[in-house]
Amino acid sequence: MSATGRAALFFGPGQPMELVELPVPSPEPGAVVVRVTRANICGSDLHIWRGDGLLAAMARPDGRIIGHEMTGVVHALGAGVTVDWAGTPLAEGDRVVYQYFAPCGRCRSCLRGMTEACARSFKVLQGKPDVFPHFRGAFADYFYVTPQMAIFKVPDIVTDTMVAGVNCALAQVVMGLERVSVGLGDRVVVQGAGGLGLYATAVARDRGAEQIIVIDGIDERLELARAMGADAVIDLRTTTPDSRVAEVKERTGGWGADVVCELVGRPEAISEGLRMVGIGGRYLEIGTFYPGTSLELDPGFLVMANIRLEAVAAYDARSLHLALGFLHRHVGDLPLDAVVSDYPLERINDAFADQDAGRVTRASLVTM
Repeated sequence: MSATGRAALFFGPGQPMELVELPVPSPEPGAVVVRVTRANICGSDLHIWRGDGLLAAMARPDGRIIGHEMTGVVHALGAGVTVDWAGTPLAEGDRVVYQYFAPCGRCRSCLRGMTEACARSFKVLQGKPDVFPHFRGAFADYFYVTPQMAIFKVPDIVTDTMVAGVNCALAQVVMGLERVSVGLGDRVVVQGAGGLGLYATAVARDRGAEQIIVIDGIDERLELARAMGADAVIDLRTTTPDSRVAEVKERTGGWGADVVCELVGRPEAISEGLRMVGIGGRYLEIGTFYPGTSLELDPGFLVMANIRLEAVAAYDARSLHLALGFLHRHVGDLPLDAVVSDYPLERINDAFADQDAGRVTRASLVTM
């Protein structure tokens, strides 16, 4: 095994990340050490990098490895690991996708079948980089997959570029659209056409949505949204909140959407999006994941219109498996390779700056 591997340490908002060498761990029984091949910068990573809301508290003087949206190859298998979570044989060198958090299986949420709401899931990402297992984040050469993390072998025809986002954006969208029961005949509005929004567009179409309207303000994203299955797009740059609500109502025959998905990460988008929901509709909140913000809300409207709200912060093992199957089915008919822009790990600070400035839709750190 390699003696050491690189990791980009985050020290706090406004400070450059620094590459260090850390010892590559040997896997415990049931665990897997993955050699990371590609790690995307998720919108949540940008919020951490900027220190939005209460996320500034994630900074630590000794640094931490952030990032979670990734894929890689099996570097070493712990004792007892011979197959993935679907029963497919697993060996060193196999390409894999895996959860980056570890549901405990014992808290109240887990015992009620909601592992995506586990109270202890993200404790596995904590800990000092100089303490075993060292590699607790995506922006590094390795990642330590504990026995509690679902792991699946990647089909050969699904490229690393396609699969890097499956263990965050895509799996979470799959979980979210399942929660709000998007299905045949539904009219869906997607607020935001970043990684989450583009996946939500494609998955809503795959689930049988009748009409999909996507809202964003970047030409490349609007174009990709159409390629992913959007029937119509609304440009933020040429519209106002009132005109966007009016356009959604007009395109849905005056009724409003059956499902609206907030995938932007701005609380003000929620107030706007709720006005787009028709009577008896559902609102899915994923984008604004960090606490410490607020919004204007009319509870009487929610009650009188029988609006259902769902918020999703993670996903279960089944959603990850379904997301991988979705990619496998759509390799040839969706632009799944067009969502990311490549950077070497050494240029991680440039990658963050470029994505934050909107110069790229989703930056991807390539380590192999």
